Amino acid sequence: MFVSDLRHFLDLPADTPAPARRMAEHLTLIVRAATAGDAGLPWVSALTCSRRPGHRPCPGNLAVSRSDIPLSIAWQCTSCGDEGVISGWERSPFDLRPHGSGHRPVEAIRAVIPSEVAATLRSLMLLDAATERLVFRAHLCDDGIVLSGDHDDLEELIGSVAAEANHEEDRRRQKQFDAAFDALNDVLKQL
Repeated sequence: MFVSDLRHFLDLPADTPAPARRMAEHLTLIVRAATAGDAGLPWVSALTCSRRPGHRPCPGNLAVSRSDIPLSIAWQCTSCGDEGVISGWERSPFDLRPHGSGHRPVEAIRAVIPSEVAATLRSLMLLDAATERLVFRAHLCDDGIVLSGDHDDLEELIGSVAAEANHEEDRRRQKQFDAAFDALNDVLKQL
């Protein structure tokens, strides 16, 4: 079990070794996913396992669970069993829990997207808090990855994908954003 305090991975110096940077990114993605959902309810997120047993990518997804008393996040791979607990994440830039009374219900729509599209959405840089929660609340189902939110959040996400695609200079990433845009528009048309 990997026991970590997220504060140790924030503001890493420029000369930090690559494995530590990858671990920091891995932990921040887990925190974002766990804080985008409800506390006390374990669920299988759209995040894939980062381990490579036998030099092959692990096929599992990460199950996450957040406890608000005491504050902690537990995670475990559904395939290889890699697991951990994260503390020190509260009030960090990766804490996506809604603040204030403006929290809306999230079950207005349920859209199934391919896992590749979910991975592309997690790489978007400029999302508002509600849209970022929509992306990181995505969870695994038999048909793919499910986005649960409301119509406005989905339209905001589509606009963010379009903006990022229009400003992306790397052709490979631009194609990924274009594919995500097309998949989300197809979902919107079916609603």
